[in-house]
Amino acid sequence: MTRMFAEVAKTWNPVVGCEYLCSYCWALGLATGRLKNVPYYKDGFKPKLGRSKLNKTFRQGLIFLSSMGDLWGPWVPDEWITEVLVAIRKSPNATFLALTKNPERYHQFLQVMPQNMILGTTIETNRQTGFLSKAPSCLIRTCHLASLHGFGKMVSIEPILEFDVGILTSWIRTIRPSFVYVGYDNHGHKLNEPSLADTEMLIKALSKFTEVRRKTIRKAWWER
Repeated sequence: MTRMFAEVAKTWNPVVGCEYLCSYCWALGLATGRLKNVPYYKDGFKPKLGRSKLNKTFRQGLIFLSSMGDLWGPWVPDEWITEVLVAIRKSPNATFLALTKNPERYHQFLQVMPQNMILGTTIETNRQTGFLSKAPSCLIRTCHLASLHGFGKMVSIEPILEFDVGILTSWIRTIRPSFVYVGYDNHGHKLNEPSLADTEMLIKALSKFTEVRRKTIRKAWWER
């Protein structure tokens, strides 16, 4: 539904919906707003498997997997995930980018996970996010992705929140990601954003050991 990452050739949403209810979630607003009359989203952001979409194949390119939900959330039945992984095997020349706030669940499927996948998680900060989301803490996400081996990994620091540069850098280093996306909120939520100077400092620190892909980099809303 959206080109969340510039390198993405296409998005593929065989499973949609999420129960983490992040306060800044653009996909929730899209599903319950502009897309509410689209049959696939008639139930809003309620988790759903679109089995007809499992027939889709891709010749090549980077495919963003389930941009309109979290495929790996604890509410998603094992069978849905298995069906999606089987479908991915039909497109061996494409690369599928997975992004979740529950990377612990990756481990459950490692034996059947296709090798043409990049496994990622969102880490907005090293600090407590509290009421912003029902997702596992960023520290828990870091630990589970860091302990995963044998696959390409990525981290999305978006929307970036205030952080401690030394701590957050060390967390990301333990994951050993192939690349990291960094970006500010694009939807006017007036989050607890870091200054532009602090973000540039973080990017410089991360660039010493991984590729940093800049997304929306700007002054914090309170600096403007």
